[in-house]
Amino acid sequence: TCLCGTLDVLFWMGSTAMSSSPFHIYIITGESSGDYHAGMLLKSLKSQMPSIIARGWGGSELLKAGAAIEVNYKDANFMGFVEVAKNIIPILGLFRKTKKSILQFQTDALLLVDYPGFNLRMATWAKKQGIPVYYFIAPQVWAWKEKRVQILRACVKKLFVILPFEKAYFKNHQIDASYYGHPLVQKISSFQCKPDFIKQHGFDNRKIIAILPGSRKQEIEQLLPIYLAATKNVTEFQYAISGIGFHKGLYEASLLRAGHPGIVVYD
Repeated sequence: TCLCGTLDVLFWMGSTAMSSSPFHIYIITGESSGDYHAGMLLKSLKSQMPSIIARGWGGSELLKAGAAIEVNYKDANFMGFVEVAKNIIPILGLFRKTKKSILQFQTDALLLVDYPGFNLRMATWAKKQGIPVYYFIAPQVWAWKEKRVQILRACVKKLFVILPFEKAYFKNHQIDASYYGHPLVQKISSFQCKPDFIKQHGFDNRKIIAILPGSRKQEIEQLLPIYLAATKNVTEFQYAISGIGFHKGLYEASLLRAGHPGIVVYD
């Protein structure tokens, strides 16, 4: 499945991508999960075509896959109207920096991963520059902001979706989309728990409930206190909180305020 999807990406990027000459891909992903999925995709692409040169926005996973990281996603993790309004100056600076870099890089293909608030604006701009735009993990326009379909139809050459019903949905909107499965399925099916996981993190024999408050600072600040309040007194379970290492202080502060016995499992 992964290989079919990779070959489809290369096919849509055109015959230039299949040649031995360097093929420049600029990638933009704005959060932890997108960095992971983009890293996996880039590894697969480079295994089929080593001449790919990639740079853009991301984190450790894209870096490990061989991309040059110009903007770390954690420096662009803005969410919600108020947060965006407060940071409008640095956000506009990121737009200018990214556009300049894409042009200087002589980009052959712009690969956008999720992160629609920023990426749909970049898709509109890139289309005007004559740069082919490919989108991996489609914005959930079937749930909200359906008007974004118009941007996808006008500006995106090919969409790669991760939910089975999305292919037909986008086809109905005259958008070319491919579906090869959800990228997490392969990771989950091949996952093996470390034998010392329970002991290493200090869990006991009670059943464990995972608390997943997201990866963005605003998500953690808004959601984690609610989850902790809801579970604090349900003592027949123990709680593993999914944590991102560079937000360590947020988890510790929330647990302390709530007086909650949860254990944060990082990265």
